[in-house]
This record gives sequence, structure tokens and C-alpha cells, in this order.
Amino acid sequence: MVNMNDAQREAVHYLDGPSLVLAGAGSGKTRVITGKIAYLIKTCGYSARQIVAVTFTNKAALEMQSRLSLLLDKSQTRGLTVSTFHSLGVRFLREEFAAAGLKQGFSVLDSQDCLGLIQSLIATTDRGRLKAVQQRISLWKNALVTPDQAAHLAESAQALEAVHTYHSYQATLRAYQSVDFDDLILLPCQVLAASETVRQKWQHRIGYLLVDEYQDTNQCQYQLLKYLTGSRAMFTAVGDDDQAIYGWRGATVENLARLQQDFPELRLIKLEQNYRSTQRILSAANQVIACNPKLFDKTLWSEHGTGETITVTRMDGELAEAQSVSMRLSAARVEKQAQWRDFAVLYRSNQQARVMEQALRDLRIPYTVSGGQSFFDKSEVRDVLAYLRLLANDADDPAFIRAATTPRRGIGQATLQAIGQYASQRQLSMRQAASEQAMASVLPARQFEALSGFMTFVSRFEARSVKPPHQEPVDQLLDELIQAIGYENHLYDVSSDDRAAQSKWQTVLDLLEWLKGRAKESDWNLETLVQHVALVTMLDRQTDESPDTVTLSTLHAAKGLEFPHVFLIGVEEGLLPHLGRSSGDEEPNDAAVDSARIEEERRLMYVGITRAQRSLHLTWCARRRRQREERVCEVSRFIQEMGLEQVKPSEDPGENMTPKARIDMLKSMLSKGSRAR
Repeated sequence: MVNMNDAQREAVHYLDGPSLVLAGAGSGKTRVITGKIAYLIKTCGYSARQIVAVTFTNKAALEMQSRLSLLLDKSQTRGLTVSTFHSLGVRFLREEFAAAGLKQGFSVLDSQDCLGLIQSLIATTDRGRLKAVQQRISLWKNALVTPDQAAHLAESAQALEAVHTYHSYQATLRAYQSVDFDDLILLPCQVLAASETVRQKWQHRIGYLLVDEYQDTNQCQYQLLKYLTGSRAMFTAVGDDDQAIYGWRGATVENLARLQQDFPELRLIKLEQNYRSTQRILSAANQVIACNPKLFDKTLWSEHGTGETITVTRMDGELAEAQSVSMRLSAARVEKQAQWRDFAVLYRSNQQARVMEQALRDLRIPYTVSGGQSFFDKSEVRDVLAYLRLLANDADDPAFIRAATTPRRGIGQATLQAIGQYASQRQLSMRQAASEQAMASVLPARQFEALSGFMTFVSRFEARSVKPPHQEPVDQLLDELIQAIGYENHLYDVSSDDRAAQSKWQTVLDLLEWLKGRAKESDWNLETLVQHVALVTMLDRQTDESPDTVTLSTLHAAKGLEFPHVFLIGVEEGLLPHLGRSSGDEEPNDAAVDSARIEEERRLMYVGITRAQRSLHLTWCARRRRQREERVCEVSRFIQEMGLEQVKPSEDPGENMTPKARIDMLKSMLSKGSRAR
């Protein structure tokens, strides 16, 4: 293989059994995965249909597909599966729906739909409590724990509430003929475990399996890998125990150790040459992660030279920190003749972004918040789109559930469960079931009356929007639909803050304007428009895939990214490492639990350090405001672990300055930088 080092070539060529490629940060793991796929097809005689490569994000899957297009002709990749774990799960369930006890047209509920379902079961508006229950159920599913098994594990009142909810939640999903995100892995595992016929069929179909970011797998995903590969065990897992940072969502780094136990013939291959960072940055990362117990020993190294000195700056507080970082970033852009996109500001908690954003805005520095909420993820946008989806597709059960219950019109959980059970028995969608006159004998008179009113409303607009030859202009339909729903009044009714309701209503108006513009531009009717709604986020972002902006990102969201220049802020005890517990935690404050938390936080620090290619700047605050109190802070233990001989301590150049004085100093710095050029 051209342009590969010896370890990468070994990883690509090894086919004598299962292999684990331990790929350090920036060591070219995607090159290995795509290179191995090309090798299997071009040299080893594998058909593309026999190969499955799975990863965790759509972005990573698209990156693999893009690289494969440079290595293979289109005809050679026909039938190749490169997808996320969950996309593979959907594909499996679409084929094996009967074995999973589902109808062919089952629905996949997203996180917000599921949270709404949990809220209806618990009957509380405490979002923290709802999220905690949702997370606990998710963790149980990821660990292959059924509701009955969970009942034996629960010890606290919170856990018992979650168990009770888990039972009802699963029963309701089954009644709706729906699955949640975790079921996309759990149900295939259960089907493969129960049916030897299905298991043999899929093991025969998959000739070779490649798993990316293996350290992020949970117990359920690991079991799926074992079921799909069987006794042949023809797979390559690519991962890095030093970048295992998702324990809070069920990922377990122990899966790396289990591979060696379950597959004694496993071949271990280490990728230690880093193609991203300077040696000084890598040395700091190596020294930090060396403080963790090691599953596998490895040391990253680079041929990019020693590199710039790492700086550590003590700040007075978060405002001074944000202003100073903004100033230094702007000055560095001039000095290094760089672009805004070359810089990233990374932090442990989303709460740190607010003051940073304000400082960047004050200096008119363009920025993008990575992982921020998409316009199309907002609840008010999803509410409106549910009505449009329902008009265009009478088999869209999630859309039916959302539209039927927003605004409230007397259709509650009991009504929806009855509709779901009737629909399952008759193999209908929920909307089709709700339209049948037989529902009058299923529901009490009052509930049936409320349902009938809603179905009449839906039928009236369906006749005007998607049934030729009576299709009316989209702009007119949208305006009349929103008015008939009474959505503006609904927003004010459910909000305790008129300003929040007004903001949400403006978002709805922006959505309507966008939809009308798309329909007019392409001469679409409502049905065609709705068919494209699933693509709106992608279409919206394609206008500028790589804007020239500074990236603001949490450390978790930054995994997989890299930048020439990185500012890592808030590197202090209590924040990084973060020592608080989530609302769902109930463990006693024992040494083992705390040690595991620190180890994961240390891996998070390692991830942050290794995002930097050329320069790395760390800041910490002597005081920070938390929960309306100003607290004294201590420098993070991780800074000490980086190695003082490679760290240049410095003071905030604008300490004790007023904001105006800071800006004046920046202008001076920029002026000097311009003259130097």
C-alpha cells in the first residue's frame, strides 16, 4: 500500500483471524479502514456485498465513503455497507421485522418523542427528572438489561421509579409498533440470540466486518459484533483505549479487554505514528495519559518537529478569560497569517460557551458552535413539521402521535395506547386505525369524540393538499393550517414567559417562510415538499460546508476534529476534571467510582490536547462563578501531569484591565502584527 507505514500495512493485510488495531490520535485509522476495504475487494476477491463497515456518526461514514471513492470504481463498491451501528440496526429490523415482533411499517421515535412519552408516563414537568429516567432506561438497554432484570438491580427510589417507567415505556412502544434509538441495537441482538436461522443467514451474508471507534461500543454493540461474525470471527476492530470518553452513555472500555478474552487468537496491531501534531504536543498528551492504568502500552510520536511552546495562562475570572483568549486569537490570526477556521476554543461544559461567544461578538470574530442545536431540532419546528408529515404520509406514526397531542385536544395516553393496540392487531398505521368507525367501540364516547374531531380536521386539509386535482398553493395552505391549529395561542398557553413564546412563534414564521420559498422555487406541491423535509438540515448546511469561522466546541463534540491552533479553556479542578455527578447517578462516594471518573476525565483531557496540530494554549481561572456564587479555583491536576519542562506558564496580559483597555491593547497588538507583515 502506497503512503502507509509498516504498522498500517500490517493492519490492512492481516486476514488470518480477528484483529484489533490500536489507533492512537491522528495515526491514520480511517486510511487503514478504507485501505483494508479496498484490499479485500481488489486483491482478496471479496464482493462489496460481503463487507460491512460500521462507525458511530453519519459524518464518519460519509468520510469513509468519500475516501473509498478515490480507491475504488463505483462498480466495485456496489452493495458495500458503510453505515452507523444504528443504520445497520434499521436495515436489519426492516428485513427481520416479523422475528422482532414488529409490523413492516414500524416507526423509529427520536429522543424528543421518547422524552415526551416518558413525560406522559411520569406526569411531571421536571425536565431533569425526565432526562434522568430516560438516560437510565437507555443505559439498561445498552447493557442488555430487560425491565424485569432492572427491577432486581434497582435499590434507590429514583431507580425504582425508572423501573416502573421502563415497563410502561416498553409496553407503550410495542402498542405504538415503534422503537427507540437504543432498540435499533437491542432488538437485533435479541433476534440473533433467539433465532439460529436468522443468525446463520446474517453470518453467511457478512464475509468481513470492520468496526470504527471500537472503544466507544457498549455491551449491546459488542454482542451484536459477536453474533454477526460468529465462529469465523473475520473482523477488524479499530479503536483507542486512551480516547474512551463516553462511559456516561454506556460505552465501556472493557470491551477492548473482552476481545482478547473471547478471541484468544486476536492479532493486536498498534498505530503509534501521529500525522497531526508536533512532538511537544504529543509529549504532553503522552505524559497525561500515562497517569491512567493501561490496557495497552503505546506512545505517540511525530515527524512534525518539536513545535511551539505550550502556554498556560492564569486568569482572574471567566470574563477576563474569554476576553483574553479572543484578543490573543485575533492577534495570532494576523501574526500567523492564518484563517479563522484554523482556530478552535475547546471547553468541558456547554455553559462556558456563553461568555466566550459574547467576547468573540464584541471583537466581531466570526464563530460556529459545534454540536449546537439545529434549527430543525427545535420543538416548535418539529411540531409544525409533524402536521405536514401526517398529511403527506398516513403511515407516519410518530407524526400522528405528535400532531394529535399538540396542542392538547383531549387525546391522551390512554387513547393513543388503544389506537396503537388496535392498529397492531389490524396491521394498520395509527392514523388509518383512528379513521375506522370501529374505534367507536374501542374508546369511551368522550375520547372517541375528541379523536373524531382531530381526524376530520386532518382529512379536510389532506383533501386540499395532497389529493389531485384539488391541490392548492402551498403558501396558502400553510398559512391556513397554522391558523386552524391555533399554534400561536398554544405557545403562549404553555409558556410562563411571553418573550419565550414570542421567540418560538418567530421561529415558526421563519420555518413557514423557508418552506414557502422552497415550494415556490421548485414548483412543489405539499406532498413533494414534505418528501424533502428530511433533507432540510443537510441542504441548509451545504451552502457553506466549511465556513471561515472560529470553532467553539465541548471536548466531547471535538473528538475526531483537528485544528492548527487550539485554546483549551477552564482547565481547573472541578471543571476539568469535572467532579460532579449527573442527575441520574446514585453511586456512593467511594474511591473506585471516583477513580474511574478521573480516569475518563483524563482521557477527555488527552482528546483535547491531541486536537491541536501546531499550537496549544491552556487557560484556568483563579475564580469562577458557579450557581450564582463566585468560587476560588485551583489549577487542574492535568496541567501538572503534562510535564513542566514543556509548558510555558504566563500571566493574563490584560489582567485587571477594563474591557475598553483590553480592546485598546488588542488594537495595538494587531497594529504591530500588521507592521511586522
